[in-house]
Amino acid sequence: MSKAGTLDLASGVGGKIQKDDVLSAVDNRHESGFKALPYEKYHVCYGGDQEDRKANYTDMVNKYYDLVTSFYEYGWGESFHFAPRWKGESLQESIKRHEHFLALQLGLKPGQKVLDVGCGIGGPLREIARFSKTSITGLNNNEYQISRGKVLNRIAGLDKTCDFVKADFMKMPIPDNSYDAVYAIEATCHAPDAVGCYKEIYRVLKPGQCFAAYEWCMTDAYDPNNKEHQKIKAEIELGNGLPDIRLTSQCLEAVKKAGFEVVWEKDLAVDSPVPWYLPIDASYFSLSTFRLTALGRFCTRNLVAALEKVGVAPKGSQRVQAFLEKAAEGLVDGGRKEIFTSMYFFLARKPLTEAE
Repeated sequence: MSKAGTLDLASGVGGKIQKDDVLSAVDNRHESGFKALPYEKYHVCYGGDQEDRKANYTDMVNKYYDLVTSFYEYGWGESFHFAPRWKGESLQESIKRHEHFLALQLGLKPGQKVLDVGCGIGGPLREIARFSKTSITGLNNNEYQISRGKVLNRIAGLDKTCDFVKADFMKMPIPDNSYDAVYAIEATCHAPDAVGCYKEIYRVLKPGQCFAAYEWCMTDAYDPNNKEHQKIKAEIELGNGLPDIRLTSQCLEAVKKAGFEVVWEKDLAVDSPVPWYLPIDASYFSLSTFRLTALGRFCTRNLVAALEKVGVAPKGSQRVQAFLEKAAEGLVDGGRKEIFTSMYFFLARKPLTEAE
């Protein structure tokens, strides 16, 4: 787990954005030095719409990860994802098991070449590479996250076998049939077009090999005409840099349209003994995940405010934490009402011979 402290958090806010520009990059109330919209302005809560988010997904998602990565690393460690969890199991244990499960489903073997689509700072990449003895390439369009990932790969001693490619997963600069396996962990939900994204994954995967993913989705219980449901969905989109959140059924259909044969699929949140959203539930307290608890977030909020006031953290840091807090509320509400899942899983195979 990353040992990111408060000063690491403060100095990292904004990623590759100039520190003087952080506030204008996030806050729609301030004049922006950017040609594109400030991050908040893309979202429904601030007058934005879905089509703008889809048309400008590269700018929106890059701004999002520049702004939030240091908060994620501070709160979660190196792996920025949820996991189904057994009673008595720690959050970090469940996250590792979730990653190992993916490797086992893909049937990874030592020496294989694997692609991690939307790899973050490479936490899952490093864990799966060590677990399976494979060579993994992390694909990510955010320069700051790649720079962090390279540092952490060197520290882990994996810089010779694992690497990164800076690219958009909608148009990968990778030859056809390059990889023995591909996976995506809570990442392709950022794609403006699921079919287009999955087709690119299909293209770079070798025939007969598999693609596995954990997707963020609205469930069949979601009612698009329910105002409360709409609010929860909008909060999750704002706090997580999403153009839209697809239904599980839409996600499954997109995999099939891309040409894959679906081996199996399931919402893994359904039978998790411990709710997946528990670590960010304000009513839950744990010393092992203190930074994610309500008290931990209160402490972080005040520390960030103090560091912003004295100039250690850039102006705008509190705004970033505010929309992340709003996202946590949306995720917990969505999980409780069972209208949202962070772990819709599918395993799909690219046919040995393509259909005429």
